[in-house]
Amino acid sequence: MAITISRRGPLPLPLLPFLSLLLPLPAGAVDWLVKPSLRLRESYTDNGLRAPPGKEQSDFITEIAPAIALIGTGPRLRVHLDYSWRKFLSSQRADTDSHELHASADAELVKDWFFIDADASVSRRNISPFGPQLIDELPDTDNTSTVRTTGISPYLRHRFRGLATAELRYTRNTVDSGGALLSVHSDEMQLLLGGEPRGNGWTWNASHDVRRTQDSKLAPVRMQRSSAGLRYPFSSKWSATASGGMEKEGYPSSTGKAPAGRFWSLGGVWTPSPRTSVAFSTGKRFFGTTYSLDANFMQRHTNWQLNYSENITTMPTQFSRLGDRDAAQLLDQLWRGIFPNARDRRLRIDAFLRYANSLGPERGAINYFSHRYFLQKQLKLTMARATAKSTLIAGISAVDRTAQTASGIDSGLLPGVEFGSEDRTRQIGANVGWSWQAGARTTVNANAGYAGVRSLSAPRRDNNITVTAGYSRILQRDMTATVDVRHTRHASNRGGDYRENGVSATLTIQF
Repeated sequence: MAITISRRGPLPLPLLPFLSLLLPLPAGAVDWLVKPSLRLRESYTDNGLRAPPGKEQSDFITEIAPAIALIGTGPRLRVHLDYSWRKFLSSQRADTDSHELHASADAELVKDWFFIDADASVSRRNISPFGPQLIDELPDTDNTSTVRTTGISPYLRHRFRGLATAELRYTRNTVDSGGALLSVHSDEMQLLLGGEPRGNGWTWNASHDVRRTQDSKLAPVRMQRSSAGLRYPFSSKWSATASGGMEKEGYPSSTGKAPAGRFWSLGGVWTPSPRTSVAFSTGKRFFGTTYSLDANFMQRHTNWQLNYSENITTMPTQFSRLGDRDAAQLLDQLWRGIFPNARDRRLRIDAFLRYANSLGPERGAINYFSHRYFLQKQLKLTMARATAKSTLIAGISAVDRTAQTASGIDSGLLPGVEFGSEDRTRQIGANVGWSWQAGARTTVNANAGYAGVRSLSAPRRDNNITVTAGYSRILQRDMTATVDVRHTRHASNRGGDYRENGVSATLTIQF
């Protein structure tokens, strides 16, 4: 049952706690779609504790998961929320529960002047990239904890005709694990300027960014960055880009080189058609030569994205980013012709990604708990193909992380991991999810995922493989039954290998 609510009437505030970040709401009609649901799942696993060979214990696990999906659309307000509470009843361990939330919203409070963005998430995460990894259908292990993130960003933006577009933005981000493991918040002020003088095709931009980060385990860190850039078109298909500036990261570096200095980059943009674009650059920063690539190619049924980036980052920053944004964008573009209703399309995308993610390793790099700063080099290829009958998403990623700060601060987080093993890590990941509508009421799904983590500073390598298959049938208009089978394998040259097989039956009811 879908509930449509007009903004001109009263809002069901008990169902919309996330919107309190956005009050006062802008005037104008906003349509709300509220979709409550209940998931009942009974699972059997032959190794619920992920024990090594010879010590496996089988287990029956009952999961009860009420959920709510919320989509609000209007000319000046957009909201998306997906929340569930999950209760696990196990015969081999104490009963547990968890919350999952993915929410985002943006609003225009004063037309053409004052805006606000907000997001929040609650999810289970791996504490370490090594050791037993999270399996969505099973209760947590000692290597799993819940991470909560929030972000709110009010900003002023206005276009001054003939001069520039100016934006002044404040951003507050928090990342918390609900204990002594991880608690970080940051405050950031950013000034952005951009213009297109006289409409001659070339553009310029300038920015100044100041951020203060407070980690519960570290002294405050202040980052400052100023830059200016140009883009000049040589033809309708080719443009040249250039940028430069000054930066100071502010963290206590363990590399012997201060994380500060001048930077520059030169590159180009190739747009041979409205469906294809390639942006590339190379330059210098305080940590060395840098490269970047952002390529997009869209066909009638298939979208491709290829990205390469190099940057200084932290694990809390990675946690703050909404997962599967690239895959969701690709599916949204492909499904517009198949599902023209934006709200229905959003619900289908959520359902597909939720199912694909619950049955395999994390897409891309495994993010883990750490208080350190890293130089991250990431290459990521994502492909989505969608027709009226089938959907396929595949991704490959390679991530190299080199720590820029000392490892001692993380010794309390990862007591079971060899000291210094995360000084430099390399990850290779691959994931493919396929769904085929076999009939008007039946769907077949298959997923496979691989995540390999190697320490380049200690002799350790861990590999994770998950393969699943499932069959879904619509029993009634708002009731779906699903049967899934799963095989999971973990191997490490430091021991702790395990295999796990599972089968589950799920009944999902929408109200």
